[in-house]
Amino acid sequence: MDAIVTVLKDAVEVLTTISGSAQLAVIAIAGFIAWLLHIRWDRFLDQVLADYKSRSLSFTLKSIDRFAFPITMFLLVMIGRIVLEQFGWHVELLKIVMPLLLSLAIVRLVVYVLRKALKPGRAIKAWENIISTMIWGVVALHIVGWLPGILKAMDDLGITLGDSRITLLATIKLILSIGFLLLVSMWLSRVIESRVMKSEYFDPGMRVALAKVSKFFLLTLAILIALNSVGIDLTALTVFGGALGVGLGFGLQRIASNLVSGFILIFDRSIKPGDVITIGESFGWVQALHARYIVVRNREGVETLIPNENLVTSEVINWSYTDPKIRIKIPVQISYNDDPEQAMQLMLDASQANSRVIDEPAPACRLLEFADSGIQLELRVWIIDPQEGMASVRSDINLAIWRAFKQNNITIPFPQRDVHLIETS
Repeated sequence: MDAIVTVLKDAVEVLTTISGSAQLAVIAIAGFIAWLLHIRWDRFLDQVLADYKSRSLSFTLKSIDRFAFPITMFLLVMIGRIVLEQFGWHVELLKIVMPLLLSLAIVRLVVYVLRKALKPGRAIKAWENIISTMIWGVVALHIVGWLPGILKAMDDLGITLGDSRITLLATIKLILSIGFLLLVSMWLSRVIESRVMKSEYFDPGMRVALAKVSKFFLLTLAILIALNSVGIDLTALTVFGGALGVGLGFGLQRIASNLVSGFILIFDRSIKPGDVITIGESFGWVQALHARYIVVRNREGVETLIPNENLVTSEVINWSYTDPKIRIKIPVQISYNDDPEQAMQLMLDASQANSRVIDEPAPACRLLEFADSGIQLELRVWIIDPQEGMASVRSDINLAIWRAFKQNNITIPFPQRDVHLIETS
């Protein structure tokens, strides 16, 4: 800290001189001109990007935008430094400002290129300026020679808990290490997920399983490496593990149950993206499997989020579990005055009214029983695409049966009741 105080005193003495004031004027003028040019550049950039939809051009121009201001100011400060040196004035302040501006340009450009390459998501995009400023701040402190003193002061500021000492420096290192390693692990998990999802050697369920397991493993590994890198004894996590167990037992058991159930569903492959399922009153297509729930989309386009625990503990109908072929039953009654064999043949002919009915297994018609109001018949047809719904198949076949019965004078009876009135004296 004594070195920092000394540097500050020397800076104050320099700034109070005529050469110091001239150097400040050069910095102010350079900053103002660079700011005006940056505004003009932003307008030009918006116009070009609106006229030309090119990814490579957009990346190039936005990369230039990241270091345009500091580089412009750097060049203007360098010109001012040359002018002042011609008059024999001191330029110590400008000698410090120039590497600071150059390092700012490099840091902003590198952070932007890394974000585009790693594609960490919108969260990192929103924090890009903050991250680049923090990195540049460390570089700037190193350039001016203040970094060792500040690090020592941060290391001295801390508290002692038992045999461990927690300092401000160790806390910052931990946060930065976790952030960096999480960023790398998320990028690696996305690379693995994209490769796995494109692989033809795994079914959809196994692809989801590998992607989620790799992401969970990489995130856990990143946190453990970050903790170990700052000198935290991992055996001390046993206390945290006990507290976490108590928390799971009281308040987080449903969340933990859903997480475990999610892994069960992934590994036993009982439900996969694209399956057609019925659970309770919900019928639809599985859109995605998540750690806590699955997304089921019905025929109306409504997406229902069903907790994983419900799928493990409740009865689930998977219409496409091993074989996508399903049988549709269409019951029909005819009058006792009609010929059931003729009606059954008409029903078989009507089964071809919908093109989704397959030939193998072949449609079949059965006489089930002699009911109170008529003869109970049932047409059974097979389809291979239950994800397209079954109501349209029933509707087309029912309409065809109705027309065929009308043309052949076959009656569909309805319940009748005879009421006898008994007079009593």
